[in-house]
Amino acid sequence: MEPKKGTDWALLRRVLATAKPYKSLFIKSIALAILMTPFSVAQPFIVQQMVDVNIIGGQQDGLLGMAALFFVVLLISVVMKYFFIYITAKLGQSVIKDMRVRVFRHITHLRLRYFDQTPIGTSTTRTINDIEAINNVFAQGVITIAADFVTLLAVIGIMFYTSWRLTLIVFITMPFMMIASWIFKEKVKVSYQKVRTQIASMNAFLQERITGMKIVQIFNAEDKEAEKFRKINHEYTSANLDSVFYYSVFFPVVELVSAVSLALMIWLGAKGFLQDKVTFGALVAFPLYLNLLFRPIRFMADKFNTLQMGLVAAERVFKLLDNNEIIPNTGKIVKKKIDGSVKFENVSFAYDDTNYVLNDINLEIQPGQTLALVGSTGSGKSTIINILNRFYDIQKGKITIDGTDIKDYELAALRDRVAIVLQDVFLFEGSVLDNITLRDENITLEKVLEAAQQIGAHEFIMKLPDGYQSKVSERGSNLSVGQRQLISFVRALVFDPDILILDEATSSIDTESEAVIQYAIEKLIDKRTSIIIAHRLSTIQHAHNILVLSNGKIIEQGNHETLLEKEDGHYRELYEMQFSDLKSLA
Repeated sequence: MEPKKGTDWALLRRVLATAKPYKSLFIKSIALAILMTPFSVAQPFIVQQMVDVNIIGGQQDGLLGMAALFFVVLLISVVMKYFFIYITAKLGQSVIKDMRVRVFRHITHLRLRYFDQTPIGTSTTRTINDIEAINNVFAQGVITIAADFVTLLAVIGIMFYTSWRLTLIVFITMPFMMIASWIFKEKVKVSYQKVRTQIASMNAFLQERITGMKIVQIFNAEDKEAEKFRKINHEYTSANLDSVFYYSVFFPVVELVSAVSLALMIWLGAKGFLQDKVTFGALVAFPLYLNLLFRPIRFMADKFNTLQMGLVAAERVFKLLDNNEIIPNTGKIVKKKIDGSVKFENVSFAYDDTNYVLNDINLEIQPGQTLALVGSTGSGKSTIINILNRFYDIQKGKITIDGTDIKDYELAALRDRVAIVLQDVFLFEGSVLDNITLRDENITLEKVLEAAQQIGAHEFIMKLPDGYQSKVSERGSNLSVGQRQLISFVRALVFDPDILILDEATSSIDTESEAVIQYAIEKLIDKRTSIIIAHRLSTIQHAHNILVLSNGKIIEQGNHETLLEKEDGHYRELYEMQFSDLKSLA
């Protein structure tokens, strides 16, 4: 991302608008920012009065009272500072808590195309790191900058009121401070933007490599991947060191300018005192004023960068939230039960709206029938089930279920009646029961037990250490492929779909497990409309209709016997190839 010049005020307003539900906290923080100012600037003024009136002026009887007043003002200032820091932090945390939920909910509704094109680590960065940076807009950004600015004006005002001569002396070094602060702000802003970019790159790299660590180790790629990580880590470290360098230069410069200003004030101020142009109390109080003056200037540059980085992060988060790659959910039809007739009429589809992977597909499935899809990799089999479930919307043609266009169904209601069992079963960390029910409170344990017994999975689950409460590792790594597949079958059955899709559900199963899986499949598809994608033709011989696909087109269709009768048919060629391989192995 190219660095932006200046502050995007429209973006800032949008960020501040996210605090609307917490208006009371926002108002309290602003009120405290204003109220803290007089108590901060009053302390040096009280010190001046104590010196000029009570010590130099000889009114020592009032010295104890002024000391007590100073203590009370200091105490109030400390208490108000505490509440200011706490409330601004609470405001920021409240805002980002809501934003995390909003972003996660938005991500879960995005089209699959977004996940096809975006690394998971990038989405993780948006949801965690970038949103955390938005917190700083409230906790250390706009409100604290406003508080510092108000304090700055008040300090300058009371300094002129106390001694305009000493104030002008202090202002001699002010241009140097402003120039140093401006250079620091610009340099750190650029380095922070590099840091944000490198964090996203590192998260994406780590997520992908850790997820695919098995492949990395199989192909002995550990050293190569470690070298890639070293380069990414070096770039990330360099970006951080750039910001550290600017801090290490800026703060000593600030201290130098402050020291020069203090030296000038004492030198010229002492002459003024000897000439009765400056009071001794003012000479004592001005170092305190000087600290109050330079501290906001020094930290405002840093806080402005914090604000800027919060806005950079906010821009990325809002870009994600503004992503309209969401399946339109304008349908109104909600059915608790459907018959399950499916019809594709002249359907064509392209993932990128240009290169069509399905061309003029026509098919029909009657309620309770089984349709099998056969074809080489890339022929369009998985695409057909993706568009039936509206993971993607078609560009041409029409898809109906029970004679109704699938776009007229409410999206959740449509997917509630269609279940998919994938080849690569994804299990979440948790218990076996959690992975079956997906923590749906409407699914009872009795229903799970009935479904597991029906498809023959109950026996294997009960053999696990804690049965249905057995712990499942991330992605189900502590279970075999067959066990994961059986759990996914139970999961599909307990949701009781009217249309069931099996996407190469037996392709990764060993021969010993295949009989168990095949029995489960027969129970799953019994009396419900089903679509089976299979490489093993032995598993689809009893399908009512078989479609043979090639390059996104239907080249053959019919039942198993009909397709085998075609001497030069593609299906027969595939069948003979598979079974000749089996005979040779035997």
